[in-house]
Amino acid sequence: MSPSTQHKFDLRHPDRLFIGGEWISPSTTSTFDVINPATEQVQMRVVAAQAADMDWAVAAAREAFDNGPWPRMSPAERAGYLRAFAEALRAQPDRLGAIQSSEMGVLFSLAKPTVDWSAARFDYYARLADEFAFIERHKPVDGGRVGLLVREPVGVVGTIIPWNGPLSITSFKIAPALLAGCTIVLKASPEAPGEAYVMAEIAESIGLPPGVLNVVAADREVSELLVRDPRVEKIAFTGSTAAGRRIASILGERIGRYTLELGGKSAAIILDDYDLAEAANTLATAATRLTGQACSCLTRIVVSRRRHDELVDALSAVFSKVRVGDPFDSDSDMGPLVTKQQRERVERYIAIGKQQGARLACGGGRPANLDRGWYVEPTVYANVDNSSTIAQEEIFGPVLSVIPVDDDTQAVDVANDSIYGLNASVFSNDIDRVYDIGRRLQSGTVGHNAFRGGDFTIGFGGFKQSGLGREGGVEGLLPYFETKTMLLDDAPSKLG
Repeated sequence: MSPSTQHKFDLRHPDRLFIGGEWISPSTTSTFDVINPATEQVQMRVVAAQAADMDWAVAAAREAFDNGPWPRMSPAERAGYLRAFAEALRAQPDRLGAIQSSEMGVLFSLAKPTVDWSAARFDYYARLADEFAFIERHKPVDGGRVGLLVREPVGVVGTIIPWNGPLSITSFKIAPALLAGCTIVLKASPEAPGEAYVMAEIAESIGLPPGVLNVVAADREVSELLVRDPRVEKIAFTGSTAAGRRIASILGERIGRYTLELGGKSAAIILDDYDLAEAANTLATAATRLTGQACSCLTRIVVSRRRHDELVDALSAVFSKVRVGDPFDSDSDMGPLVTKQQRERVERYIAIGKQQGARLACGGGRPANLDRGWYVEPTVYANVDNSSTIAQEEIFGPVLSVIPVDDDTQAVDVANDSIYGLNASVFSNDIDRVYDIGRRLQSGTVGHNAFRGGDFTIGFGGFKQSGLGREGGVEGLLPYFETKTMLLDDAPSKLG
C-alpha cells in the first residue's frame, strides 16, 4: 500500500489567535508545524501562543465573566448557543474528520462519526438547561424560613486538550462549562490544533459573546502559565498522569479547582464460560481503533492459565490480518501513530517486553510495506508478568499483554494491581458473575463483553492515578459550579 497523499482542508485563520471574540495577530511570528503522521509532511502551520498571548486570552475570559452578559444569562438562553454549536458541528463531518485523520492518523471512517458524537454532547447539556436544578429550595433547620442551594458558575476555566481525540475531549469540557455560565480559555495541543480552531470559527459564526471562548495553541511552558494564573478559577485537563500530577501540585499552591482525566492501564477479564474467538475479535478491534492511542484502551488481558495459549493464538490470528495503512484508504484497519516520538516510545516498550521475558506472539515491528509514516504493527505479548513494565506502564499504542491467572479472585487482584483505574471489562455470559466481579474492580468504568469507553450521559473518569472528577452527565456538570447556601427570612419573588 502506498503512503497517504496530503488531504487538504482549510482553517480560516491559522495565523491568528481567537481572543475576545476576534481573530487577533499574535505577539510573535512563532508557529507550530502540524505533521501528517502518514506522510511525515507538514500539513499546516498554526500560531504558537507565547506568554503575552496567553495573558491576553485569560484577560479576555476574565472580562467576559466579570462584566459580560454570559454568566448573567438564563440557562435556557445559554442552551440556545449549545444547540447552535451542535448544529454547526454536524454540518461539517468531512472537514472535521479529515482534520482528525491528518493530525492524529485515526481512520477517516472512524473520525467522521466522532463529529456527531461530539455534537450530541452539546445537545445533551442543552437539554439539562430544563432538567437540572440550578437552584434547590430547602427547609432550614438552623435559622431562616427559606433555604436555597444556589449553583453559580465557578468562573474562568482553562481547558487543556491532548492530541488524541481533541474534538470529543473538547466537547466533554466546554459544553458543560458553557451551560454553567463559565468563560473559557481552550488550550489546544501543538500536534493537533485544527479542531480547536474550528471551535473558534463556530463560536464566531453563532455570535457567542466576546471572550466566552478563547482559543490558543501552546507548548507546555506557556500552558503552565494558564495553570498558574490566579484569574483562572478552574483547570479541566486531559492528558498524562505525569502532567496531571504537575497541574495538581501547582493548583494546590493557590487552591485552584481542577478535574483531571489521566492515564490508564485497563484490564479485560475473560471468564471461562466466554468464547475466546469472540473475545479476541472484540479486543483486537478495540485495540486498533485509535492505534491504541486512548487512555481507556483494554491493554491487559487477564485469562485463566489453562486458556491462556488459546487466547494468545486467537488474538494473534486476528492481529495478523489487520491491514495497517493510509487512514484515508477504506481498506485500512489501522492508521499510524501520531508522531515520530510516539512510535519510538511504543518501540521502546516492545523492546522492554522482550528483555523482561514476555513472549512476543505477534507483531512487534514496522509494517514491511510502508516505508513512510509512523506506523507500527499491532502486537501481542504472552505470559506477561503483571509486575513487568509493559503490564504496569501506559504504552499508548496497539500492544496487548496477556496475563495468566489461576481463578477469578486472582483475576480481580491482578486487574486492581495498578496505579491506574480508568476502565475495565468482564467477558462472561453469566451476568451475576460479571456484576460481582465488576463491583470488586477499582475502575471508573466497567464494561460487559466489550470495550466500553464510558457513557457521556452518565459519567467518565478514573480511580486512583487515572484522575479526579468525572466528565459527562450531571457528574460532569457539577465541577463547573460553586455552590452557595442562602438562608432567608422569606422567599424572593423570583428565582434565577
